[in-house]
Amino acid sequence: MNNQTASFFDDLPMILVGPILKHTEPESVTVLMALKQSCQVEIKVYHTTDYGESLENYLLVGRRSTVALGKHLHVIAITAVSANGESLTNDSIYAYDFQFTLADQTVLTLEQALSSNRFPHVSISYFAHQKPTFVLPPNHLEDLHIVHASCRKPHGHGFDALPILDGLIATAKQTRDDLRSLGEHRPHQLFLTGDQIYGDDVAAPFLWCASRLGDALLGWEEQLPIGQVYRTPKELPPGDRAQVATEDAGFTAGLHNKPEKVSSHLFSLGEYYAAYILSWSPVCWPDAFPKAHRVTNKRHAIKYWNKSVKYLRQYIQTLPQVRRALANIPTYTIFDDHDVSDDWNLNQAWCLRVLGNPLGRRVVQNALLAYAVFQAWGNTPRQFVANSSGEKLLVAANAWSNSQGTDQDAQEAIARYVGIPTTDPHTDLPNLMLEDGVFILERDPQVLTWHYTIKSHCHEVIVLDTRTWRGYPADKKPIAPPMLLCPRAMNQQLLQPLQQTADNHHLTTFVIAPTNVFGLQVIDWIHHWQLKREQVFSTDVGDAWNINFPALAKLLNIFCEQREKLVILSGDIHYSCTARLSYAKTLNSQKQSVLVQLTSSALKNEETVTRLIHTRLKEWLLPEKIRRWLGWNQPPNMVQVSAKKSARDQGKHNPDWYCVLEWIPRQSTQDFHSQREMSFLINAHKKAQNSYLQWLQPFMFWQYRWFQDGKEVVGLNNISLVHFDLAEMENDYKVIQDVFWCDSKSSTQIVYSRFAINLQPNQKFL
Repeated sequence: MNNQTASFFDDLPMILVGPILKHTEPESVTVLMALKQSCQVEIKVYHTTDYGESLENYLLVGRRSTVALGKHLHVIAITAVSANGESLTNDSIYAYDFQFTLADQTVLTLEQALSSNRFPHVSISYFAHQKPTFVLPPNHLEDLHIVHASCRKPHGHGFDALPILDGLIATAKQTRDDLRSLGEHRPHQLFLTGDQIYGDDVAAPFLWCASRLGDALLGWEEQLPIGQVYRTPKELPPGDRAQVATEDAGFTAGLHNKPEKVSSHLFSLGEYYAAYILSWSPVCWPDAFPKAHRVTNKRHAIKYWNKSVKYLRQYIQTLPQVRRALANIPTYTIFDDHDVSDDWNLNQAWCLRVLGNPLGRRVVQNALLAYAVFQAWGNTPRQFVANSSGEKLLVAANAWSNSQGTDQDAQEAIARYVGIPTTDPHTDLPNLMLEDGVFILERDPQVLTWHYTIKSHCHEVIVLDTRTWRGYPADKKPIAPPMLLCPRAMNQQLLQPLQQTADNHHLTTFVIAPTNVFGLQVIDWIHHWQLKREQVFSTDVGDAWNINFPALAKLLNIFCEQREKLVILSGDIHYSCTARLSYAKTLNSQKQSVLVQLTSSALKNEETVTRLIHTRLKEWLLPEKIRRWLGWNQPPNMVQVSAKKSARDQGKHNPDWYCVLEWIPRQSTQDFHSQREMSFLINAHKKAQNSYLQWLQPFMFWQYRWFQDGKEVVGLNNISLVHFDLAEMENDYKVIQDVFWCDSKSSTQIVYSRFAINLQPNQKFL
């Protein structure tokens, strides 16, 4: 990728990214792709027989043209619908295929569109027919399998855990004793719960690729407003963006002596587009990175460059498996902060600091436009049909690119539809509205909504947007922790969907909360300490629900008043864990509710501290203890109490409810035996090892499983599979989270640990 010219794209296949299977239901199937030139695309969804081996007649069909977002970037989220009134069922395997018609009427098959001289053999299927396949969620909860994960930083430490999903799907294909067996083992849905890309903490070699690729995709260079001048992305080289990011754009990740966190921050629209393409496909990566000394002469920067290249090469090596997995499982996503920038909308101070200057606003707008195209379009395709806000956004994005970033009407339209608030003409600060005692960002009524719900015969999933509808306390300092959902958002995103399906008792409810409802006790202590010192940006104070107790009380009250059983899926915190909350109106109430929080993080961002808490050190030094609260509804609030006796003593304060939180231990680590399907990942991990340290292995006692088997969290890069085990009693079942990672001792074995939680309130503590 030394010269991003037309010749570079000549060597690439037609499809740059995808196909990525997105929103999937019996009546429609949506697939996302990015292509290097415009064309009309036809999709057909086929019924299969013989456990997916043979294609039969097609049931769904769709046609549409790609949307030109740049000279060499043409994106499409195409939806297939019923061709003759039929719909898909959940007892079959389905395959899908494409036909591409170019401007000169040349017709390409899917296989032709995937391959090129540089990529002669590309497989995105688990079958001989070479078509991607999928299954719909089952009728019965005990057959449902959901995968979830978060936080995938390309140069993060450790191996990328997302390729493990490819092994899980491939392994399920081998389990074919009968159709029910296959349905039990193949994952039905994937939820990526935040930080699919990193806009802030970017490695210099990654930005080197993304900046060049972004300009080439667009076919023009964006003029970024910096102070009183405009500068192009190439004028802001990798490793030298910290000052611009912090002082001109206002981003906070680099504060408190952490300039390296923003020294290669993404700025331009092309860079954000490129970040998605580089994260989900091997196609546009260069064959080699330049030597560090050709990019910088700083000793520290050279060392960081070389280290980042090592992790990026490992990341690139398993991207074919990531691509195949994403083509074969319905994938749903939601942003967290890093999809834009660290601390995005953390508090009112951040909004005023970043959205109050031209560069900050432009970067947030670029990030949200890229998110809309590569994530939201596939999540909620109905928002992008004819005459919708989504379609108008795509038209504006096309006009913005055609004008090479000069069409002000297009820019204003993009800002309107992605939710960039208007500014006060006198102060240039973003406009805030006072509503129900909190400030919220003002936005146009036509703005796209990022939250959504999906349903099947046995479950419903409510996906929350906890970033753009925050409520900032009007009576406190701008750095005060916000409500992650303002009262209006709490009603629209959560209460209304729960009420709409309140009578559907057969549905199990999942809520996707990108930021954790509950975290480690020590993290809570740190957050409260940092809040007192007003050092909120260094540790994301305000991104956890349990730093704002009135907001947490309202959230728990809605959950537990509307559902007796509810499962929360979260990410964000770079470790996996499980907690259960039991809730009751009185200490001995017959009507009780239980919430289970399943956290899975990070796919690729393990850190020294997470590797430590993965071990027994955590439970020896800082074990998680049972925590109890008293709660009130009017006004919402809750107070932690030290023991059950204390709760009874404080009953004179007439609490409206009681709750108790337990940390669920994980079971001993087990080997995952389907190694044949995992050999690609094992080889990639072994190549990343420092061979000269191998002789030390026998002396590294801390790597042995007896020490690594901590009981509270998984702190290595991981991905989680959620399923259910029904007990003999009616409506009594366990939710199981199997967390997969690469064994830190042998580096040749995929292992997993199980969290098993009974979805019944703990009578012992209530």
